[in-house]
Amino acid sequence: MTMAILATNLMQAQSLQYPKAVKDGTVDDYFGTKVADPYRWLENDTSAQTAAWVEAENRVTSDYLSRIPFREKLLKRLTELSNYEKIGAPRKRHGKWYFYKNNGLQNQYVMYQMDELGGTPRVFLDPNTLSTDGTVALKGVYFSNNGKWAAYSISRSGSDWQEFYVIDLKTGQLTQDHIEWAKFSGAAWQGDGFYYSAYDRPTEGKEFSNVNAGHKIYYHKMGTPQSQDVLFYQNPTQPMRFYTADVNEEETMMYLYESGAGAGNNLFVRDLRQKDAQFIQLTDNMDYQYNPIYNEGDKLYIYTNYGAPKGRIMTADIRKPGVNDWQVLVPEQQNMLEGVDVINCQLILTYNQDASNHAYVYGLDGSLRHEVKLPMVGSVGFTGDEKQPECFYTFTSFTMPGTIYRYDIAKNESTLYAQPNVKFRQQDYESQQLFFQSKDGTRVPMFITYKRGEGLEVRGKRKPRPVFLYGYGGFNIALGPSFSAVRIPFLEQGGIYAQVNLRGGSEYGEEWHLAGTKMQKQNVFDDFISAAEYLIKEGYTSKEKLAIVGGSNGGLLVGACMTQRPDLFRVAIPEVGVMDMLRYHKFTIGWNWASDYGTSEDSKEMFEYLRGYSPLHNLKKGTAYPATLVTTADHDDRVVPAHSFKFAATLQECQTATQQTTKDPLPPVLIRIDTKAGHGGGKPLAKVLEEQADIYSFILYNMGVKYKK
Repeated sequence: MTMAILATNLMQAQSLQYPKAVKDGTVDDYFGTKVADPYRWLENDTSAQTAAWVEAENRVTSDYLSRIPFREKLLKRLTELSNYEKIGAPRKRHGKWYFYKNNGLQNQYVMYQMDELGGTPRVFLDPNTLSTDGTVALKGVYFSNNGKWAAYSISRSGSDWQEFYVIDLKTGQLTQDHIEWAKFSGAAWQGDGFYYSAYDRPTEGKEFSNVNAGHKIYYHKMGTPQSQDVLFYQNPTQPMRFYTADVNEEETMMYLYESGAGAGNNLFVRDLRQKDAQFIQLTDNMDYQYNPIYNEGDKLYIYTNYGAPKGRIMTADIRKPGVNDWQVLVPEQQNMLEGVDVINCQLILTYNQDASNHAYVYGLDGSLRHEVKLPMVGSVGFTGDEKQPECFYTFTSFTMPGTIYRYDIAKNESTLYAQPNVKFRQQDYESQQLFFQSKDGTRVPMFITYKRGEGLEVRGKRKPRPVFLYGYGGFNIALGPSFSAVRIPFLEQGGIYAQVNLRGGSEYGEEWHLAGTKMQKQNVFDDFISAAEYLIKEGYTSKEKLAIVGGSNGGLLVGACMTQRPDLFRVAIPEVGVMDMLRYHKFTIGWNWASDYGTSEDSKEMFEYLRGYSPLHNLKKGTAYPATLVTTADHDDRVVPAHSFKFAATLQECQTATQQTTKDPLPPVLIRIDTKAGHGGGKPLAKVLEEQADIYSFILYNMGVKYKK
């Protein structure tokens, strides 16, 4: 970074006038400890006062971003790279083939129908026609077992709230059936109706912030209004749990799932072959996962990590369903069992080996047939039906866009089916996996991706490069290799994309997950900080060229690391982050995260631990923080925007106060608040490109990188 560019950036940051956020006298008492929360009023996302603050913040942010000289060039390049045909794997339902496709720059993927493979596709469902701005997203499509209907769910403006509609498959027309206020639900068909999960209609004006409690399962009979739907299941004694139903294709077995109080679920089964049969409870410990994957008569095939932290396949007899009577079919392996598919009456098991996928075919008797030959290190997802021979898989890596192969299970042969044509030279980029030691000596993997010829192969020849360091570290979620066109411009500017597989994820099984939860959550932040220190030590980057990025739980990660080590990073991008660890459980479904975090109400010890790393509560005046762009959205009812609002207001207050005590101009701290958008799922492509242009231009500009065409 030249001193001239650095000076220009800092002078601009120094001249920023942040909106004045008033402070109130709110103080909470936690086990005798008083904790001030002066921006509590920002939790009221519908008040005029909050709206005025949001408008003022967005003005400052928009003005700053618009003055980045290469921002429009970057947006143009992002748009060029994203303008390619994207096709999903086809799937057969009731004699027709269905697949998703985006012609290039469509805001939402379109669902197509074909009479046969390779036949002429026709539009089956186009969510782009459901709104003028692409903010209505298709969440799922569910075909009835009798072949008469297809229910589909949508979300509006990024919210988790769902609405269901139904298509008559014979006529292709919408029926009059319409369901509102469903959430975290599919449509489980039985006969001429389906089961879905919903909450009571929320208080007007609090649809996106109030706690969600009392999840219920309803049965909707086709041709009747929602007001006549039958309440099928509820558990008033456990309002803070999720309840969902599923029915197998033959409609012989019905499953009931109970979750939300741990890292797993409880499982109930009902034999629909028996008239008036009741649910039988198979499990009673929600610390483990129990997912039925197939059944043959009385025999159930179940994936579980009970007694097997890395997962295994077991079988149960519905006549002796207790978990102690289950039999091991495919025992736990050395690697994490990440995916299970039953296709053509065979098991396809996908394992995670050092955060990349390997897939194997097993018989229903548990015998290993062969390993699927995958193209390279990457991630794979299979598509097919339990008793149909056709099988496809989608494969992706950091340098390979999602590519579809047709797979012959018997011959173990893959044939290219559809390959995207992205306007970049794949062979010009490469990825490699590195391993480093965290603070406590734990060996942690990390992928780096970069443009060939950057001199990164030999340590002594490395010139520090801009680095986009990304992580998540929580909720049993693994980060595998994946392609994203929006990363390419950063790589073209000589940047490195680094993705860390932190503890808290599922990369190495449940033990790896638990090592990053509750009173061990600090391990996650230590892993991320250690990754940054390793990249600097090994010459890949420097503190002046290091940006950290993460969303949701990853936003918490960025917030915690930038408050613990503000000296280590040049730029921080906490996206839709959980920033107030003392109150997160008081909004929408925040209570569901307690299995990973614990809550401030659990005990004094837990409160003190949470307060010790809570990003909001560890901002300090007198500390110079990295250039920061906080992102959130007005319809985020997963991690409510109040987290980001309060964090940004406090961060700006601290950075302004620190500026008054130093002669050196400090980097900008901004918040970008999107409208008609939510936590990220279903966001229209146009909004995605605008947001990514803002994020990447902010990063490169504050690193002092001179943008090259």
